[in-house]
Amino acid sequence: MKYLFCLCFLLTGLSAASAAEKKSVTFFSDGAFVEIESQATRGSLSLPLPPHVIDGSLRITPLNGAAIQRVEIEPTRQEKKYEKEFDTLIEQKNRLQDRLQALSTREEIFKSAAKSQSGKAPRKTKTNPDPMQSIRQGTDFAIAQLESVYTARRRTEHEIRRIDSRISAIRTRGTGADTFAKVTVHPENGRVRFSYLLTEPAWTPRYDLRLDGSDTAKLSLYGDLPQSFGGYTLKTAFGPLTMSATGPRLTPVGKFSKLADYQLSSSNVLIEDTARPSFSFTLTNTTPVHLPAGQATLYYRDEYRGQLSFEGLSSARSKRLVLHGENRTGR
Repeated sequence: MKYLFCLCFLLTGLSAASAAEKKSVTFFSDGAFVEIESQATRGSLSLPLPPHVIDGSLRITPLNGAAIQRVEIEPTRQEKKYEKEFDTLIEQKNRLQDRLQALSTREEIFKSAAKSQSGKAPRKTKTNPDPMQSIRQGTDFAIAQLESVYTARRRTEHEIRRIDSRISAIRTRGTGADTFAKVTVHPENGRVRFSYLLTEPAWTPRYDLRLDGSDTAKLSLYGDLPQSFGGYTLKTAFGPLTMSATGPRLTPVGKFSKLADYQLSSSNVLIEDTARPSFSFTLTNTTPVHLPAGQATLYYRDEYRGQLSFEGLSSARSKRLVLHGENRTGR
C-alpha cells in the first residue's frame, strides 16, 4: 500500500509538472515558430522573449476559460543591470578614441620636426659652435617624442580592445532575452499560450543523393535542426514562415528530419577508378520546386561515394556535379 501511494504521488507530480509548461518549436526554411503553454502563479506569469522575434508576431491566448487582464512588454532585467556599465564603457571608449586622434596629431608634429632637424644645413655660429651636435640633439628629441607617442598609441589601442571585449560580453549576456512579456490572468492558476515567430534559427538543407546507373536519381531532402532548444518538442515544416499557418508539421527523430523525396533525371555518369577516384554526373531538376543549396551525401548503387556541396538547382535546370578526391563540388 505504501509503494502504491508513492507511485501515485510520483505520477501525480509528473502530471502536474508536464501540465505546468509545454514548449514546442517548428523550424522552417527561413526561421522558426515557437509555442509555449504556461500556467500562472498567483495570477501572473512572465516569458522572456529571445532576440530575432519578428515584430508583431507575438500572440498570447487564454486557455481553459482563463481571462487575460493585462499584458506588459518590458526590457529584460539583465539589460537594466548592465545598462550603467555599458554607458560608462562607451564613454571611456569615446575618450580613448579622442586620445588616438590627439596622438596622431602629435605624431605628425614630431615627424615634421625630425625631418626638419635632419634636413638642416650645419652652420657654425658664436651661439652654436657645434651645429652637428645641435642637429643631433634636436633629432633625438623629436624621435624620443615619437617613441612616446607610439607607446601611448599602443596602450590606448590595447585599452580600446579590452573595452570592446567587455562591451561584447555585456551584449552577449543580453542576448538571452531582449524583453519580457508579463501577463496578469484570472483565475490565479489560469493557463495561456504564447506564440511568436523568429527570423532565426532555421533548418539547414541536407541531402541524400542515390544513383543506381539508370537515368533517374533519388534525392531525399532533410532538415538539419538547431540543437539550442533543450526541453522543447522539435518539429519541422517544409517551406518558409509564410506557410506557418498551413501545411503538415513533422516531429523529427534525432538531429535530422526528412522533409521530401524527389525523383530527378541523371545522365552522363563518369567514373574513374584511379589513385584519386573521381565521380561526375549531370543532374536535372524535373520537379516544380527549387532545391536549395546544402551538403549532399552521394551513394552509387548503394555504395557510399562521399559528400559534396550542392549549390542548389531551380526547376527544369541542369547542373554538372563532380566528386574528385578531396575536391568535392557542384558545378
